[in-house]
Amino acid sequence: MQKPQSYSYKAKTRINHAIHAKELRVVGALGENLGVLSLEDALKAADEANLDLIEISPNAKPPVAKIMDFGKYRYDTGRKASEMKAKSHVTETKSVQVKIGTGEHDQQLKVKRISEWLEEGHRVKVDLFLWGRYKYMDPAFLKERLDRFLKIIPTEYKIADEIKKSPKGFTTTLERMPGTKVQKLKDAAKPIAPEPKKAPAHGSQQSKKKDLDAFLEGGMV
Repeated sequence: MQKPQSYSYKAKTRINHAIHAKELRVVGALGENLGVLSLEDALKAADEANLDLIEISPNAKPPVAKIMDFGKYRYDTGRKASEMKAKSHVTETKSVQVKIGTGEHDQQLKVKRISEWLEEGHRVKVDLFLWGRYKYMDPAFLKERLDRFLKIIPTEYKIADEIKKSPKGFTTTLERMPGTKVQKLKDAAKPIAPEPKKAPAHGSQQSKKKDLDAFLEGGMV
């Protein structure tokens, strides 16, 4: 294998002849401790293993180097960095305020924002803001209004804090259900449709009459 003689990965990692330290504490290809070696002896050991000498802890005294394939080192380092980034994601509690009488367009904007926050792993606090005469309405009715709004949120979620009274009205906190998918916003963020009205009796008779006319025109009788 043709080994690179000098390389600086992201201007941080020295390998082979790019290493400046005269002595190194060396970890072998199998993870064994080879002790403190001169740079010359460490390079010789890496060459015999047909691998690279990689300085993994330049600030240690003496610096620590490992004998391994540099391509594999870059892959492992990148994977660990991605895992650390995912674990370091900061979870916040976001807030959304709704009011009785909020229009359909505003509802869609709010549920879209809530959905995005839940997808990012945040908790979302939803407040039903009450003012004036609304403060004195039946609590059960007000809770039902807030619950109706929650039902049009397109991301599946769980209730972290149940609906309860708050200084400004009613509040609840949501968390995303792990491993869930988002529905289409344009379908989910629609107001709750009223129950369909029953067709009048004469409408059914007219429909039957049309069906009968088509049946006769088809020459079936």
